[in-house]
Amino acid sequence: MVTLIKLVSHINGILNIDMFKDYAPNGLQLEGSNKINKLATAVTASLDVIKRAVDMNADALLVHHGYFWKGEDQTITGMKKKRLALLIKNDISLLAYHLPLDAHPKYGNNACLGRMFGISTIDVMEGLGNIGELDEPIALAQFVAKVSQVLSRQPLVISAGDHPVKRIAWCSGGAQKYLMKAAAMGADVYLSGEISENTVHEAREMGVHYIAAGHHATERYGVQALGEHLATTFCLEHEYIEIDNPV
Repeated sequence: MVTLIKLVSHINGILNIDMFKDYAPNGLQLEGSNKINKLATAVTASLDVIKRAVDMNADALLVHHGYFWKGEDQTITGMKKKRLALLIKNDISLLAYHLPLDAHPKYGNNACLGRMFGISTIDVMEGLGNIGELDEPIALAQFVAKVSQVLSRQPLVISAGDHPVKRIAWCSGGAQKYLMKAAAMGADVYLSGEISENTVHEAREMGVHYIAAGHHATERYGVQALGEHLATTFCLEHEYIEIDNPV
């Protein structure tokens, strides 16, 4: 068991949240019970996730995608009201960490993906994306097969020619805008979660293969790694909630 204040302070410290200018508040977004025995983690604090957290009697829910994003309607109505009401009714605290959980060198989404793909990070892009190299060049199809196996889904692939893959850049989620940066840093292939119309042209014209592996699929692992760390550190029960998302 750990107090909510101590738990939040610990996470804020290891993720260095003050180092980031983000699109939503990082840390405690909704205060619930002050005593945390059971922690639920998930990618997004959707209504289905909250219902699962209630069913498992969680005291706190830790997610990558929380609430109160810049530019969204500030009123508590509709979908937002239903989500918050269910959390409040069941005294469940909501903790959310966005960019800090992408970037962390151990618990971050990108660090986790690198380990899962068997790639060691040798450089970073904009403080978020990672650059690594394989021991030997391989065919694009071989690397795509590895990605598909690891993430349990078939990614969308934009081939930029027949050149092999050795230097790899990756950034989880909706980071397709970093493609040009990846090209400038000499990447043979760039992997992210989503794709935009212009991404196709940029990949082909810059000669960098592009892999859209799924926003949700590439961001499942940071919260799990962090949750396991917290469970070990504070003797908590921890359960990851997976709600399938094809995007």
